[in-house]
Amino acid sequence: MTQRTDQGAGAVVSTATTTAISEALFAAARAWLAEDPDAGTRAELTELLEAAESGDPVAYGYLEDRFDGRLQFGTAGLRGELGAGPNRMNRVTVLRAAAGLAAFVTEQHGPGQVVAIGYDARHNSRRFAEDTAEVMLGAGHKPYLMPRELPTPMLAFSVLRLGARAGVMVTASHNPARDNGYKVYLGDGSQITTPNDALIAARIDAVGALADVPRGAIEDVEIVPESVIDAYAARSAELMPPFPALDLTYVYTAMHGVGYELFRKVLTNAGFPEPISVPEQQHPDPDFPTVAFPNPEEPGALDLAFALATRHGADVIIANDPDADRMALAVPDRTAPGGWRRLSGDDVGLMLGMYLARKPGVSGTFATSIVSSEGLAAIAADAKVDYARTLTGFKWLSKIPNLTYGYEEAIGYCVDPSHVNDKDGITAALVAAELVSGLKANGLTLLDFLAEVDKVTGNLVTTQLSIRSGDPEQIQTMMRTLRREPPSALGGVSVTEVGDLGADGKPLPPEQGLRLALDGGWIAVRPSGTEPKLKCYIELGDREAADRSPVVARIAEVRAGLEKWFAQFA
Repeated sequence: MTQRTDQGAGAVVSTATTTAISEALFAAARAWLAEDPDAGTRAELTELLEAAESGDPVAYGYLEDRFDGRLQFGTAGLRGELGAGPNRMNRVTVLRAAAGLAAFVTEQHGPGQVVAIGYDARHNSRRFAEDTAEVMLGAGHKPYLMPRELPTPMLAFSVLRLGARAGVMVTASHNPARDNGYKVYLGDGSQITTPNDALIAARIDAVGALADVPRGAIEDVEIVPESVIDAYAARSAELMPPFPALDLTYVYTAMHGVGYELFRKVLTNAGFPEPISVPEQQHPDPDFPTVAFPNPEEPGALDLAFALATRHGADVIIANDPDADRMALAVPDRTAPGGWRRLSGDDVGLMLGMYLARKPGVSGTFATSIVSSEGLAAIAADAKVDYARTLTGFKWLSKIPNLTYGYEEAIGYCVDPSHVNDKDGITAALVAAELVSGLKANGLTLLDFLAEVDKVTGNLVTTQLSIRSGDPEQIQTMMRTLRREPPSALGGVSVTEVGDLGADGKPLPPEQGLRLALDGGWIAVRPSGTEPKLKCYIELGDREAADRSPVVARIAEVRAGLEKWFAQFA
């Protein structure tokens, strides 16, 4: 019998075994084709299958990748690259997810439940949302579909407003254009967490042939009334003080997403003038033509906004990500390149936190995540309100009892949890506009307010470092080495302790998060949940310093030292 040796694996694999594996792959692809309702992905997979069967090794590799497992449903729902096969986002994957979610809702609450469904402007988002609505209707539930592409916070608001038992938002947030996703909410208006993710995943696993999944007609699906969208804008206006300062010149970018319509409605309804919108990025475009990555945090993403703001002498730049659940700010700064400075997520989170904490009669809990600045604890203590820290993600922050304000460093802010129990880049932008206009009325800027925040927090400064790797095992090797053989110092700052990253005394799963205690700060290191990389979060402070400038210099040295330490694995 002919054999081939796989030198990399050190194993001997027979030709017969290889042939059997190939036939199983081809059979799986043909089975997928048989139930795929989408002409586009059927054509894509047919071409790939024919090429692989003819002996094209590149096509075979692509086919293997598409059928090597499947997208896993978890606390983030589903997210992945568009394409045919179980390891991609497509109509088959979505129909199965919808059928599993429908079964879960029936199991938990019985038939006839309201389910809210929204979608952004990414490729196939509307089609995936309509498929979900048809499956929900076929399962005996009452789906309400958004009337058009709208931000994720509108879906979270609608879940509560409509009294829905569940919600689905079809979006991949600020991922690249080739991706899409499926975010699931439950009746409290927050994203799913354990154990519900596992229960829904089990119901998805139990879905049989798609031909047996009942589906209603899209024309029979209820549309979310415009009154619900109006109610969101009206509620947002209630966040404003009785006599607000409204003199504000502000530039806005929707980053080719779906934020502009709702952003404009909310800001002007609250009394602010019309936004100066970046025209090239105002309208939804799933290809995101002006940015490499549609994320306001990415270098270059705000360049068009900077130029427009300079021409108009703007007081502030406000940016949403494509589904508008995140918000970024940039301010004039003559010391910054180009005269504009994008504020970090922690800077904005602490400023919004201190502004809200100092409002008359404030109560409740202010919360943030374990990889965000610890400065919110000092702000909460100064305002005599409760404080909490959670695991990373708003799916955890939104579960905090009596939450008044929550934020995480990834430019996510929740300023009205009783109505949007999730991060909301629209209402956060409204509160930011209120803060900036109030400061302007008193001859001050956000940088002046940030200096005031620094006095309360002790000049805390944060920065980040991402270490990319295409090899999952290398990521684990880096984590194990960091745990067992950590550096004694980074950039001249002593590393005093290494332990598990956790919240409320509970560590994350083994090797999934480390915390390095520094002299005057800390570093958190964890694998990304959505990309092949390690994410490192660094915070330093110096309460004795006159301002944050020496801390900024010191943290840059620590970051460089950490990057150099990881370079040994290159």
